[in-house]
Amino acid sequence: MKEISLSKTVYELCTQHPELVEAMRHIGFVNITKPGMLQSAGRIMTIPKGSRAMGIPLEDVKKQLMQHGFKVIS
Repeated sequence: MKEISLSKTVYELCTQHPELVEAMRHIGFVNITKPGMLQSAGRIMTIPKGSRAMGIPLEDVKKQLMQHGFKVIS
């Protein structure tokens, strides 16, 4: 299982684990696949901030990430 920290930005996490982009899109973060979003907003956005912005409960995001093979570290 790959570990991801909720304190890192989405850009940092997706750079370390490129397969995370598709997992996040599947969870409901559809904007992550738009050209330039990862390089711009992704540099300041964390998963908890994104979950609040998208209206997706953080606990649901954590469960989905675990189903995609990621261990979430707070």
